[in-house]
Amino acid sequence: MVAEKEDVEDESLRIDCPVLVTARLVLRPPHRDDLPELIELADNRRIAEMLGRMPHPYGEMEAKAFIATARNRGPGCTYAITNSENGAFIGCAGLNVTQRGLEIGYWIGEPYWGRGYATEAAHALVDLAFRATTIDTLHASCRVINDGSRRVIHKCGFQYAGQGMLDSLSAGQVPVERYRLDRKTWVSLRTWAQS
Repeated sequence: MVAEKEDVEDESLRIDCPVLVTARLVLRPPHRDDLPELIELADNRRIAEMLGRMPHPYGEMEAKAFIATARNRGPGCTYAITNSENGAFIGCAGLNVTQRGLEIGYWIGEPYWGRGYATEAAHALVDLAFRATTIDTLHASCRVINDGSRRVIHKCGFQYAGQGMLDSLSAGQVPVERYRLDRKTWVSLRTWAQS
């Protein structure tokens, strides 16, 4: 999932960022205790090249800056994704305010790929976005070569909305696909899941 650096200040999109608990995950604010695992997982070119704001290489300085930024963030939320059974740090996710509006972003450490964690975290963030704000549309985007992220986006009900370009710290300017999920579709999907 692409996380773009187009932050804008929009107080109507401010979220209190509660801790989110799913069947297997806890999404909570990142903190200093996460540094070793954050550095180990984030220092991966395969992950960094799929994101807008993750540098590569990724070391202690970058991890400390990320945690400080997450703590002092304006509108939007930044989460550490952790395993609910053992507390292991798995990746990061968030809701970012961009020029298009509120956008979901996430990354999962490579040892944890293929287990459905990204989809589980994304579902929790989609629900938070629509429950905690009055937005009509939630946005998502991914690199055109990121099939795994595209599958997550589709599983969350997002619809294709076009293509664009992203300035990635690690990969330069790259093409992305843009997606959107409107509130009406989200409500329908939530109703279907309860049937």
